[in-house]
This record gives sequence, structure tokens and C-alpha cells, in this order.
Amino acid sequence: MNAVWEGEPLTAQEVITHLEHQESWAPATIKTMLHRLVKKNVLTYEAQNNKYVYRSRISRNDCVKQAGRSFMDRFFGGETAPLLAHFVKSSQLSSDEIAQLRKLLKEKEG
Repeated sequence: MNAVWEGEPLTAQEVITHLEHQESWAPATIKTMLHRLVKKNVLTYEAQNNKYVYRSRISRNDCVKQAGRSFMDRFFGGETAPLLAHFVKSSQLSSDEIAQLRKLLKEKEG
């Protein structure tokens, strides 16, 4: 999805070229992934001169929201506090990152 978001519209070959070097995936694997993303209504495509041209149907922000919600539901029972506690405890945070988290929490408090 990142390849499409960063360069859309992209032909299947452009996606393959981008991911082959980055992920070491075979072209057939990439085409299968594109097909699955179309079936999930995340991508759309149109045929142009014997080529498929792909565009996203969902913004990066909306995708991150959905994936984050799904992850939180599956692993933390939909609870935000245990999720945040897990990441804070298991991450090496810089002073700046800690300050940013404090600021966000204060904003949430009102």
C-alpha cells in the first residue's frame, strides 16, 4: 500500500519494480497481493492499454486507524490503556518522545 500511496496511480509493473528490490518478492506474489487488495476494496484498478493501473480506495490515515483498532481489539480486548502501557514498557523512548506523550495525555485530560 505504501508504494501505491506514494506514487499513485501506478501500473502493476511499477508496483512490482518498487517491491522487488525493497522486499525481494517475486512478481507473481506481488500480483497476488494486488489482486487480494482489490478484493478487499482497498485498491481499485482500471485497464489501460493492456496494463492495470492501481489507485488506493482508502487513505493511509484511514487504513492506519482501521489496522490499529483491529490490533487493539484482537490483542488488548479493545482496551486502550493496556495497549499504551505495553508499548511504553517495551520501547526505548527518548526524552522528546516522552514529552510528546505527556503533552498528548494532558490534552486528552482537557
